[in-house]
Amino acid sequence: MVIAGKVIPYEDSYQRIFNLEAFIDWGIAGIFLLYGLKLNLKEVIKDVSNWKLHLVVQLGTFLLFPLLVLIFYPFFRETVYFQSWLSVYFLACLPSTVSSSVVMVSIARGNVTSAIFNASISGLIGILMTPLLMGFFLQAHHSEGNETEIIQQLLLKVLLPIVLGILLNPIFKKIISKYGKIIAEFDRLIILLIVYESFSKAFLENVFAAVPSFVFVVIAVGVIALFFVVYEILAWLSHRLGFSREDTITTTFCGSKKSLVHGSLFVMILGIPEAQKVLFLLPVMIYHSFQLFYVSWLASKIAKGNN
Repeated sequence: MVIAGKVIPYEDSYQRIFNLEAFIDWGIAGIFLLYGLKLNLKEVIKDVSNWKLHLVVQLGTFLLFPLLVLIFYPFFRETVYFQSWLSVYFLACLPSTVSSSVVMVSIARGNVTSAIFNASISGLIGILMTPLLMGFFLQAHHSEGNETEIIQQLLLKVLLPIVLGILLNPIFKKIISKYGKIIAEFDRLIILLIVYESFSKAFLENVFAAVPSFVFVVIAVGVIALFFVVYEILAWLSHRLGFSREDTITTTFCGSKKSLVHGSLFVMILGIPEAQKVLFLLPVMIYHSFQLFYVSWLASKIAKGNN
């Protein structure tokens, strides 16, 4: 999609043939509708009793991550690299990913039920926490950001579809399970289109000229370092709290994940200026790629070590 955005960028004149922005808007709502349809409330309610694990995972996702990035705020506040720092902070404010968290925990033979619970709850908490955490900086530095409009977008594109999905879950549960693979492809399609549209505009407006190569390298090294710091802190906390091997796997895997789906959607919803959307997507894409590569290898290694 990045290459396509460079070679065949989506120009405004193409809107007369196919309205990509409108399709993406409906696609965003569709993703969260399907998310509600797939949410297994019985599994969620059943695992509430494992509250220590859930608390550590959610605090890691929405407190530890942002705090680790906020430590560096004074060094970037008055510099030309503030937006680069803010893009990493945006990554830190995102909820955990659902599908890969559950899959990786399953491969490593961790507590899958708790993984499902935390991945699902993280997405719901993120609807409130991500805009709240980002709001401190977006409102301060982008006066055009309309708070009322952002809330309206979140309600219409995120919360309302999830609620509808949960309500319709009993009716369409079997259909969703049957066509799960097709639904997963729809999720990926919308994400790819968001990436394509964002990078098309970036190439057309020559946005990358303002992002030096060393900034890209620093962001990449920074987000990978962030992963390892969070992972090790969560592993240490799990040990201190006496978690079982299965619960430790779930805590470290779910608590260190960040969602590309939510990152792509919140870039569209939070009123981030067009010229900066690519910069905000970069850390998320780098982190997502790395976590899939490394955690899949780690999950296989853990599973082999416990045969």
